[in-house]
Amino acid sequence: MRSTNPNQPHTLSRRQWLSTATALAVAPCLTAMRPAWAAEYPSKALSMVVPFGAGGVADVTARTVARVMAHNLAQPVVIENRPGAGGITATSSVVRAKPDGYTMLLISNATAISSTLFPKQPFDVQKDLQPISTLGHFDLAVCVSAQSPYQSMQELLAYAKANPGKLTIGTIAIGSTQHLTAELFKTRTGIDALVVPYGGSPDVITALRSGQVDVAIDILSPLLAQLQAKTPAVRALAVTAAQRNPLLPDVPSAAEVGIADFEVSSWNALAVPKNTPQSIVTRLEQAVRQALADTEVDKTLRQLGIRPEASTPEALGSLLENETQRWRQVIQAANIAVG
Repeated sequence: MRSTNPNQPHTLSRRQWLSTATALAVAPCLTAMRPAWAAEYPSKALSMVVPFGAGGVADVTARTVARVMAHNLAQPVVIENRPGAGGITATSSVVRAKPDGYTMLLISNATAISSTLFPKQPFDVQKDLQPISTLGHFDLAVCVSAQSPYQSMQELLAYAKANPGKLTIGTIAIGSTQHLTAELFKTRTGIDALVVPYGGSPDVITALRSGQVDVAIDILSPLLAQLQAKTPAVRALAVTAAQRNPLLPDVPSAAEVGIADFEVSSWNALAVPKNTPQSIVTRLEQAVRQALADTEVDKTLRQLGIRPEASTPEALGSLLENETQRWRQVIQAANIAVG
């Protein structure tokens, strides 16, 4: 029994002694049983898989953010470009990776679109990936050549409605955000126009400047040099964001020119394999926020026409789900062939 004499030290009962001994014996075992991710994270280099080729806007975005994330995480962040197959190759590799926070995937609205275009892909992005945070949004613009007779969106739409089927709209690849935005543009404005997909943005701009197409719809980045030149070769009639873009302060938003429900942006974000520990998800989200708060990162991205914006994992999950549903409706309405 424990002594009641205040001048004597307390002694343990047999039951207390056994409980303490058991706890001391089990503690080392519990420590040994900890999964690897429970060790201090990160303890080695991380990889960021990018489903696009090197040099594009998505790749530049990934490298810009990764550089500062590496500083904040005190570990290298290595970019792995794995383009092709509509992002399926890159996504598959990350879905199969160990959920330990060392393999990240750059996702985009192309990720949301691909689930409808390629319904037989070997994964479900909403079930097999854990969202981390958005990185930024890319506004799109509706443009005409500098020699175009259309000085405003109203003039362009008046022509299109008076001449059904004659207006041509240049975009990039079938199923891309640009292509689907052009189809959505037709729906929202009620016009009958021909959407002409090209191999890439340079081809679209060439076609626009040479008069092969009347209109071009593309993200701002490849258009900025044409729009901001001393003698612009291209004229923007509207941007697809909710507000005017700071890089093009004189260009109205779609809402300002009377096109309702036409707020469209391309976006990039980060995700990791499902079942990645919450503590690691939180750490990566923090690293993204710190990177986007960096003055140089913010400046670089904005010069590319990107609006830097971090999000919670939950908000990114909702964005992915909403974008998937939205573009599925556009794909089905336009009767675009799927894989």
